[in-house]
Amino acid sequence: MTVESTAARTPRRSAGSKAGTTGTKRTTSTTKKASGAGKSAEPALVQLLTPEGKRVKNAEFDKYVDGITAEELRGLYRDMVLTRRFDAEATALQRQGELGLWASLLGQEAAQIGSGRALRDDDYVFPTYREHGVAWCRGVDPTNLLGMFRGVNNGGWDPNGNNFHLYTIVIGSQTLHATGYAMGITKDGADSAVIAYFGDGASSQGDVAEAFTFSAVYNAPVVFFCQNNQWAISEPTEKQSRVPLYQRAQGFGFPGVRVDGNDVLANLAVTKWALERARAGEGPTLVEAFTYRMGAHTTSDDPTRYRGDEERLAWEAKDPILRLCRYLEAANHADEGFFAELETESETLGKRVREAVRAMPDPDHFAIFENVYADGHALVDEERAQFAAYQASFADEDGGK
Repeated sequence: MTVESTAARTPRRSAGSKAGTTGTKRTTSTTKKASGAGKSAEPALVQLLTPEGKRVKNAEFDKYVDGITAEELRGLYRDMVLTRRFDAEATALQRQGELGLWASLLGQEAAQIGSGRALRDDDYVFPTYREHGVAWCRGVDPTNLLGMFRGVNNGGWDPNGNNFHLYTIVIGSQTLHATGYAMGITKDGADSAVIAYFGDGASSQGDVAEAFTFSAVYNAPVVFFCQNNQWAISEPTEKQSRVPLYQRAQGFGFPGVRVDGNDVLANLAVTKWALERARAGEGPTLVEAFTYRMGAHTTSDDPTRYRGDEERLAWEAKDPILRLCRYLEAANHADEGFFAELETESETLGKRVREAVRAMPDPDHFAIFENVYADGHALVDEERAQFAAYQASFADEDGGK
């Protein structure tokens, strides 16, 4: 049996019944300012699907999703449900000592699946370390992600095989990598685009500002996709910026737009629009997906120390999976057979993930000391010896029993 929070289960059966409301007005760098980032007021943003599952018309972005079929909508729902199940399994495996750490995406499924499904095969993705949903969209085997967090591989996939770069732990540095790659695409004359994912905390990093500068000056075909989950570990967004994050783009000379990060259709539409701009030679775009991290920053974090249950419960009512489920049911796009089949598929995925991780070897305890310096180093040798003595102490204790 899998250990997971109520919010981690398929929300069709378990999420809160009350839904919040979110504004539908689009705000970009050239229109009226939105309210400040944080929890004080609902922001103006692009929304196509309300928390109640009602379709909202939008003159600018409807064209990017108007042709979507019932099958494609079910596919988006399936992606989010299976991504959440995978994420819940990974969290449970970490708690059981099978993984060293895990960075959950709980609550951010719509931002990742919506933007991930907007990409073409020839587009290139530069993720951080939480883009499990985007990895799913790019065809990366989930067990490769777990191998990295277990410490038995360095990613486990060929970045060029899926046009999905390895996870980046250094906060914000992948935006520079994405910008350089996008500049290279321009020189090669290709019509593909690049997308760089990062969080609200990373938006304060100097690397991100530098990437904005270079991408603007060189008109690079890159989309900067910021998942603003409102907490940079324990630091709220209003402690990092006096304006909504999307407005930062105007200072660098390119457009920014804020989208309802819990609305998979809005994320799909806005990302398609931004990628279309990039491919047409119109340069970079900043997309701020305003969402919420419903769980911990990582499994080493305790979010109850810096935020209250009231805030979390309010966002659980805006659950991205529940939102699309309501729409599917209201439009008669999915029946009980579909949901039952998906639940079975979810259980199968969970079992596969558990078995795959438990079949992985234990990490090599001494691998961390390898390749630190090209020719070795006295301090590293000393630290290796100290660690070896520490490990040997456990063997001595076992032998004495």
